[in-house]
Parts: sequence; C-alpha cells; structure tokens
Amino acid sequence: MNYAPKGLPRPVVKPGEFIFAAVALDHGHIYGMTGGLIEAGATLKWVYDPDPVRAEAFVREFPQAVRADTLEQVLEDPEVRLVAAAAIPSERCALGLKVMDAGKDYFTDKAPFTSLDQLALAREAVRRTGCKYAVYYSERLHVESAVYAGQLIREGAIGKVLQVTGFGPHRLNASSRPDWFFRKERYGGILCDIGSHQIEQFLFYAGCKDAQVLHSKVANYDHPDYPELEDYGDATLLGDNGATQYFRVDWFTPDGLRTWGDGRTFILGTEGYIELRKYTDIAREADGDQVYLVNREGERRFGVRGRIGYPYFGELILDCINRTELAMTQEHAFKAAELCLEAQRQAMVISREKSVM
Repeated sequence: MNYAPKGLPRPVVKPGEFIFAAVALDHGHIYGMTGGLIEAGATLKWVYDPDPVRAEAFVREFPQAVRADTLEQVLEDPEVRLVAAAAIPSERCALGLKVMDAGKDYFTDKAPFTSLDQLALAREAVRRTGCKYAVYYSERLHVESAVYAGQLIREGAIGKVLQVTGFGPHRLNASSRPDWFFRKERYGGILCDIGSHQIEQFLFYAGCKDAQVLHSKVANYDHPDYPELEDYGDATLLGDNGATQYFRVDWFTPDGLRTWGDGRTFILGTEGYIELRKYTDIAREADGDQVYLVNREGERRFGVRGRIGYPYFGELILDCINRTELAMTQEHAFKAAELCLEAQRQAMVISREKSVM
C-alpha cells in the first residue's frame, strides 16, 4: 500500500542543488517521503532495493531514479546529501548508522527504532558524525489539517494547550501485508509503530520537551491467525509542562469506510479547542483535512486540502544544507521515539479473557 500525498511544488533549492537517494523500499511510505522531497526541489538520483520488483515499481513512479546495484554504490556517491529509506522497522537503525558513517544525513520512515538500545546507538552516531537522523512522522508532517492545526496553535487560537486526544485506526488488509508485518520483533509492537505518530503530535502541539508514560495497554483481540500481531493499543501520557494525552491505535477500520482510517485529533486549550478529521469526514465530506475550531470568536470549519502544503520537506532540505533544526529538532524526533518504545515496554497485555502485567 503506497501512501503518497500530493502537494503543490514549492522548491527551496534549484535543480541539482540538493541530491538524494531512496533505498530500502519495504514500506510504501517511501513514495510519500520521496514525493515530498521532490516537491520541495530535491533531485532524486538513485534508488536501491535488493528486491528488483520493488525497485522497478519505484522507477515507474519516479523514472528519474537510476537503479543502483548495491547500497555501497549510493553511499560512495559524494553528490548524495540525504538518504531516504523505509526499511523493515527493526532494520532502520542499522541502515541509518551506515548512512551516517558515510557522511550523509538519514531520513527514515517511522517508527525509527524497535528497541531502546537502537535509540542509544543512533544518539551516539549523531554526536559522532554530526549527521541528521530525521524521521517521517507522516500523520502530522504530511497531512494538511495537521499542519494547519499547528499554525492555529502558534497564533494563539485556542490559548495554551492542555490536552491532546488522538485516534489512529488503520485497515489491516492482512493478505497484502508482508510476513515481517506480523512478527513483533520486526515491527516493534503497535504502540512502537503507529503509536509513534500520536506521541509525536502530542509533544509538538502541547509544546512538551519530555513526557511520562502513565499507562499503556496492547491486545490481540480478534486475529488469532496472527498471534504476534497487536491489533489494539492505547496509552496515557503526562507532559513536562502539565499537558496530558490519551491516544488509541488499532487495526479495526471497517470495510464500509471510504478510506484506510478515520484518523482524528482533538486539541483542548485554555481558550478553545480544535478537532481534526484528517482523512475523511464520515457521511459528510468526501475530502479529509477538515479542521473544526471553536473559541471565543465562535464556531468555524476549514476545509484545507490543497491549501496549506507540506513545509516540513523544504525545511528539512534547508536544515541539511545549513545544519539548522527548523523542520524538527533531533531531540524531538528521538524523544517521540523514546516514549513510544517506553509505552510499548510497559504495556499491559489484555484480552477478552484476562490481562497480563
């Protein structure tokens, strides 16, 4: 499943000024990552994947990419500034270490790690190499309603953020998933995986530098044929500034929904609240990216699809060139990863019959 939002081209560099490569095409998010960089002006030079079928499909979508024979061919090219990758989650860190050791910035799909040991290795590599370990938290970075919510909060539309509630349902499509998707050691668990989106949004919208996981739960409620799959998870967090979060993620999108998931975010502030209906507005609008705002000025709804764009990608390119942190700080990317790993580590395992601490 290739999830690749289309935005308006807003180049921040000239053609050939910022060259990147795409490797490890295990997850369809690589298409969104690549498209976002190209729309921001980056030049795609190489693609590499050991599976020729995946590589050929990618070149059909991005014919400017030259197929490399090996990963080393990409890493040894001095023109390549950034390597984008969507490897199997458990392999993302090891690949990132290779990329950074080659002197290139790394842009990985979420979740960036499946263990705290991997996170420690990445932190050390960033210090040692000076390279970036950027993370594609797409449910905020590549969703226009989520981008617009951040703008409203910065403008003070709802005052100080007190609480964030997120819902991240997904459609399973089990028959189309690769084997690694059902192996917990490889995908990391539901809170580590799709829960990472929710925690990153909380830190961003509430302005938290750190947070504590108060409680978390996971379950395999209804998929006995895939015993290592967690089809449900939730968690509660407390931010270092007193803001709180509750989120739920699951693989129970019903067949009758027109899209893969009814993702929603609710943001409560001291002077109002925001609701995001990201991918659909059920039984109403065919388009997602609906933003509902209520504050002292009244009730408003904004349909923002095609109007806001995705500034993260241009900011990332400029950060790589200028060695700044405008798109996302390294500590923010790592803190979101750390907290989702901690939520996964301490999660209560529940079922309809029993619970296990």
